[in-house]
Amino acid sequence: MSECVVSTDPRHIDRDLVWRFLHDEAYWALGVPREVMERAFDGSICFSAFDGDPKGGGRQIGFARVVTDRATFAWLCDVFVLNEHRGRGVGKQLVDAVMSHPDLLGLRNVLLATRDVHRLYARYGFTPLAEPERWMAIRRPYRG
Repeated sequence: MSECVVSTDPRHIDRDLVWRFLHDEAYWALGVPREVMERAFDGSICFSAFDGDPKGGGRQIGFARVVTDRATFAWLCDVFVLNEHRGRGVGKQLVDAVMSHPDLLGLRNVLLATRDVHRLYARYGFTPLAEPERWMAIRRPYRG
């Protein structure tokens, strides 16, 4: 596992890179307009992974976003690692940073949705919904 640097400083987000990845490659966010993603970044705790110090020219190689009230609820979303950096532990380091963030410790409900990385998240205690009959959702496709 190679070490990366994870920052929650919103000034360090390479917004062009993150938006391009989410817009073009992420199955869960394909076609989401840029202005929607900008609002999402601004209203969330964002975790950016870099291949070196972001202040010293390190390039962003991964990202995660948490929507939260910082008291009772958080939704972990938009987690990705650039293809050429996968398999090196970057995703684990990102989720480690999320799970140890002081504003997120001890929250009653932390949710996420994934279709392909269940094993990674299970390490952190994520399980299928205990009472799915109690949860409801509204899902609307983006109309571009």
